[in-house]
Amino acid sequence: MLDSVLLVEDDEDIARLLQVHLEELSLTVNHIADGLDALNMAKKKQHAIFMLDLMLPNMDGLSLCRELKSLYPMSSVIIVTSKSSEIDKIIGLEVGADDYICKPFNSRELQARVKAQLRHVRQLNDKSSIPTSSDDKIQVGALTIDTDCHEILLGDIKLELTATEFELLQFFAKHPNHVFSRSQLLESVWGYQHSGYEHTVNSHINRLRAKLDPISNHIVIETVWGVGYKLNASSLQGVNA
Repeated sequence: MLDSVLLVEDDEDIARLLQVHLEELSLTVNHIADGLDALNMAKKKQHAIFMLDLMLPNMDGLSLCRELKSLYPMSSVIIVTSKSSEIDKIIGLEVGADDYICKPFNSRELQARVKAQLRHVRQLNDKSSIPTSSDDKIQVGALTIDTDCHEILLGDIKLELTATEFELLQFFAKHPNHVFSRSQLLESVWGYQHSGYEHTVNSHINRLRAKLDPISNHIVIETVWGVGYKLNASSLQGVNA
């Protein structure tokens, strides 16, 4: 599972090109051209990465992304599409994609971003099979992150997070009240530095806020205007969930 990719692309030429780039990373690639067929295969076999086009027959990429993240929160979904507008990127990330790459793409950048997602998936799956140790917990107020069993509690409530959301919140929790720019977060959490992908950070921050703030009744991850974001440790004090 940790070296496999399900590639969902209905353009055969693009699919062949993507498959070549993925196989250069020593990955096993299963290619399907139909969205619904891809979902049926995914239900039978988990993959480390699901790489999707948005415009697919029988099930569109956004709907497929939602289903895949529900099935496998510790796998990564990468959208690769010609839909490059700002709103398209935001929507794709908001529905659960871990990354969003626009066509035409640079092969080296695509491979770098795939490798970054693979690192996250492998780390999370390796940790999930190791017994929990108290030394592997991060505590910030009422927020408890168990890095071994991949579990996060806010008060008594278990948070359901995707792999990237988990990594992002864990990074903030290791550095409470420290302000990070979007470029610093891209490098530290996603593992690459490329301009033009700030929406990736913004969308994941928004998804975390939607899960954290209603429980804490405060803004947990604050925007520091003109600088970046920080985890406000005081917002996690006295949470009674």
